[in-house]
Amino acid sequence: KLEKGQSPFATIVGCSDSRVPNEMIFDQGLGDLFIIRTAGQVSAAASYGSMEFAVLKLQTKLIVVLGHTECGAVEAAVNRKENVPGHIVTLINDIKPAVAKSSHLVGDPVNNAVRQNVIDQVNVLRDLDPILHKKYFDGEILIVGAVYDIHTGKVEFLEETLVSLPLPKSKR
Repeated sequence: KLEKGQSPFATIVGCSDSRVPNEMIFDQGLGDLFIIRTAGQVSAAASYGSMEFAVLKLQTKLIVVLGHTECGAVEAAVNRKENVPGHIVTLINDIKPAVAKSSHLVGDPVNNAVRQNVIDQVNVLRDLDPILHKKYFDGEILIVGAVYDIHTGKVEFLEETLVSLPLPKSKR
């Protein structure tokens, strides 16, 4: 059935962590999800292009930024050491703002930063010109955030990313 093409209904922007199997988490099969994975779900030009491809060519209507508890990339940003090898530092530098924003919160600093990192990334995607910003604010796609708990297997959609949904054009 899929040899002639794909028509996923959602794009998942998630972490590379092998403990986060997107199709299993959301109980979906082959061809249902378009998945973009990087450590800490940190996006860059190639990731942005992949999301735009999914929206424009595959007609996905939902982008979910999916973080997860006890993320190693976020932990590296929280516990940053001076000498970080290679390109790993680029991941850490992209996560550092979330670490700073969540540093005053009670609870686990890594999981607090995971949550904030997801919220920040949702906001970046909503503002990403030229394609995602327009499609989001025209009400053609949704961009939301969620955190997968590696202990319970539950996904929590973050209210902070749900309350700012755009009004349909007819209601503006």
